[in-house]
Amino acid sequence: MSFGPQGYALAGGEGEGLWFFNGLMTVKAGGPDTRDAFTLIEAQLPPGFGAPPHIHHEEEEGFYVLEGEVAITCGDQSWTATPGVFALLPRGIPHSFQATGERTLKMLQITSPAQFERFAAEMGEPAQTMTLPEPSEVDVDKLLRVAPQYGIEMLPPPTPG
Repeated sequence: MSFGPQGYALAGGEGEGLWFFNGLMTVKAGGPDTRDAFTLIEAQLPPGFGAPPHIHHEEEEGFYVLEGEVAITCGDQSWTATPGVFALLPRGIPHSFQATGERTLKMLQITSPAQFERFAAEMGEPAQTMTLPEPSEVDVDKLLRVAPQYGIEMLPPPTPG
């Protein structure tokens, strides 16, 4: 890792590692680095990992897929994103996603303005190794308590029909 007064460079695997909902989030740039302009995270998510429907009220979110595939719903639109696909999820629009296929999903997640890394740190824990954590249950009560503090509204799952 190389830090300097006019920027820095991080190699693959470098950055703050967080175990977050059975995934590994590596913070490449956060609020203190970008004057709160944006957060950039390299996310590694196991097959089946998903975020239920939710709304970011304070930030834009984007995913750039590096490996694997992810099914994304944003408002009334749905996409399957594969390597090279970028998906923009604007603030205020309900969205959800799920890692599909048999491979670990690896993607860059950008949020603007910065703060998602603080949410991930509060909901997760420092990674002991830069690998996926052992699977565990999501603390739903904590999620419902903490998410609104970061402008994230959790929504009920869609009803079939």
